[in-house]
Amino acid sequence: MPNAPMNALLPDALVMAAITVAWLNDTLTGRAGRKTTYFISLLSTLVGGLWFAVNAFDPHVYYYFSRMYVVDPFASAMKAAVTLGFAATIVYSRKYLEDRDMFKGEFFLLGLFSLLGQIVMISGNNFLTLYLGLELMSLSLYAVIALRGGQTQSNEAAMKYYVLGALASGFLLYGISMIYGATGSLELNEVLKAIASGHINDVVLLFGVVFIVAGVAFKMGAVPFHMWVPDVYQGAPTAMTLLTGGGPKVAAFAWGVRLLVMGLWPLAFDWQQMLIILAALSMIVGNITGIVQRNIKRMLAYSAISNMGFVLLGLLAGIVDGKATGAANAYSSAMFYSIIYLLTTLGAFGVVMLLARRNFEADTLDDFKGLNQRSPVFAFVMMVMMFSLAGIPPTVGFYAKLAVLQATINAGLTWLAVLAVITSLFGAFYYLRVVKLMYFDAPQDTSPIESGAGNRMLLALNGVAVLVLGIVPGPLMTLCLQAVTHTLQL
Repeated sequence: MPNAPMNALLPDALVMAAITVAWLNDTLTGRAGRKTTYFISLLSTLVGGLWFAVNAFDPHVYYYFSRMYVVDPFASAMKAAVTLGFAATIVYSRKYLEDRDMFKGEFFLLGLFSLLGQIVMISGNNFLTLYLGLELMSLSLYAVIALRGGQTQSNEAAMKYYVLGALASGFLLYGISMIYGATGSLELNEVLKAIASGHINDVVLLFGVVFIVAGVAFKMGAVPFHMWVPDVYQGAPTAMTLLTGGGPKVAAFAWGVRLLVMGLWPLAFDWQQMLIILAALSMIVGNITGIVQRNIKRMLAYSAISNMGFVLLGLLAGIVDGKATGAANAYSSAMFYSIIYLLTTLGAFGVVMLLARRNFEADTLDDFKGLNQRSPVFAFVMMVMMFSLAGIPPTVGFYAKLAVLQATINAGLTWLAVLAVITSLFGAFYYLRVVKLMYFDAPQDTSPIESGAGNRMLLALNGVAVLVLGIVPGPLMTLCLQAVTHTLQL
């Protein structure tokens, strides 16, 4: 391993510096400086995201802070996704926040703190670091969901998320304590070596794994730890919903890889059996329950649950009979899927926010009736996002699902791949229903759609990216494969 250069930490430091500068600006200038806070947040995350993307091509693995923090290709690629996703989120959210008098420094600061927590989760190489990153992200999200004072729905959503999140944190801490008691270490590499030695009490380790898997499943919104997802998605203001349902899902996947693959690899047989159940239930419940939803945000919540089931498929298909021959393809397919899910979620919620206006939330399916007559461009972008979520070619969602299914079949879990396909057919119903409403129903609302040039441009780029990556997925898939290969040294 080469000497760790400090410049590999500069993009992480940039996000921390942006929090400090934005905080000072908001404190000193107040209401007059809110646009400056917005531009500080946008510029720093845009530059930081591109910097992370460049670092993803460095094949080396660097450790910092007594090996508690790691910078490797996997971490850099994941951090690029969540950071650029945050930049897109605040662009989409600007008009929505301004119309509701929520365009405040608190939104950007809490969002940046949440982003910093995601970055720490992705780069953690110690159970303590991983937990601290998780709590920094979660506590910021609890607060930002309740940011709109006087709104019963928002406060209720924040409370449900907080209570269930505290319960999940307790599960996770108990699991970590069991692993620490058995192995005597919190560093992932040392834990892996201790478990691989075969001198550890298997019962203690198994208890620890059960509670850690429960924590991972909660943060990913997998069934049966999904209860908070629909309520938080529907109850939170749409900008906060996107802040919660975008980057944090990618970070939760990367966090799960750190905990399970890089820390508990020798126990793969045990946690894979648990993930099989979680993945199957998530796809069944998410896709079937989504059919009866009339609220677009609640529908997208069940979509998120089913999509996290697909991510779990890639995560559980890496190790077969104790051999890691297919690990690179399986984990890279799950990594690719999580990035594509973020891209598609940004576009879908971007359209929902653009249709909303002052004192009006475009959050029911009826609000999408006749959208093609009001704005052909917005309708087309939303159609592309729905097709991608449903896995219909030529969108990138089709290739993402195909890659995960191939990894699942290669792992000998053909029945699980068949279940994924069948449940996806149910899910396609509610995605295509949105398309039908936009193109074949008469509009209930004929008011003009107001949007800024930045929002329109970003939404167009988002739609083009989903289409282009569906036709040419190779470069991104290759990047994911190389990142996983170099990081896990497969």
